[in-house]
Amino acid sequence: MSTETPGATDSDDAVSYFVQDMTLHGRSERTRVAYERVLRSFETFLETRGTSLADADRRGCMTWVHSLRDKHADSTVATYAAYVHRFYEYMRQVGTFDTNPMALVTEEMEESIDTDPTRREISVPEMRSFVSELSHPLERALVGTLLKTGMRVGECCNLDLRDIYLDDSDVSAAFGVAHRGALEGRPDSVYVSSEPARGEPYNGEERTASNKRKRDTVVPVDDELKRLLKSWLAIRPDVDSPAEPLFCSTSKWGRRVTPSMARNVVAERAGQRGWHHAGGSAEENVTPHYFRHFFTTHLRDETGDRGIVKYLRGDVATDIIDTYTHNWGDRVRTVYEANVYRLLD
Repeated sequence: MSTETPGATDSDDAVSYFVQDMTLHGRSERTRVAYERVLRSFETFLETRGTSLADADRRGCMTWVHSLRDKHADSTVATYAAYVHRFYEYMRQVGTFDTNPMALVTEEMEESIDTDPTRREISVPEMRSFVSELSHPLERALVGTLLKTGMRVGECCNLDLRDIYLDDSDVSAAFGVAHRGALEGRPDSVYVSSEPARGEPYNGEERTASNKRKRDTVVPVDDELKRLLKSWLAIRPDVDSPAEPLFCSTSKWGRRVTPSMARNVVAERAGQRGWHHAGGSAEENVTPHYFRHFFTTHLRDETGDRGIVKYLRGDVATDIIDTYTHNWGDRVRTVYEANVYRLLD
């Protein structure tokens, strides 16, 4: 599994190499300590089974995850698994390891967590009615983005102007911010990065939420979401942040919308329809995460293409995501636009 790479340490010291690179990338000491603690624990677990980080396979990773479940909550287990996944993915990219044995494990964990048949059942017409009752352009754009892209609330709040590319002369004239190179040749799309981390600077601004996406993803913006975003940008206040956040508050003038703000908006509006109650469980309350579940369920049912849905969610392994990345226009956008639900009258 290990390979020789100029400038990289050998696989026996992979954790130290990874943590050192985290330092060079500007990650906080708290983050580095948390990663090293989990990775050393995982390394020790493998050693007791007679293997190493370089030779670990999917079965070994699954066994380690299973061993955590008696000691930790599901959310903690998912976090620890994500740490190991990111470690392997980074080491694979720099050439120290050939593969990422944790990729499929975390992919299946994500799918099992999000697939909840006991959640409240809401039809597309009912969701369309819900969106129609939102009057403020910011609320409509926020909810529309969550529903149309399936991204997490933190990922949505972390979006900057450079992360969207709307093929529109009015938008281009109003905003001089250049979109990312990854969006070039892909008009009407949004870039969701895997990099932002809570408490750490990103694009010149410290973030209040982490993006939990496994890989950077380009998601299509259809005509409805484009309308919602354009209406919001027409009234978006000026901001002080050099990051130029896409979504910012109009009451706390120009401040980036945080996940707690977005959750409060959804809770209040969903509560007006009886879809959210204080103290209610995930099975009955509609939250921003419910929108991700709604998006996933409907697109899986409509497309029958689990690979594309996983690509859009940012949950897929490298080989799969590369397939869709290289054939984005013909595969991802075409399937997405043909199957995504309509939300506007």
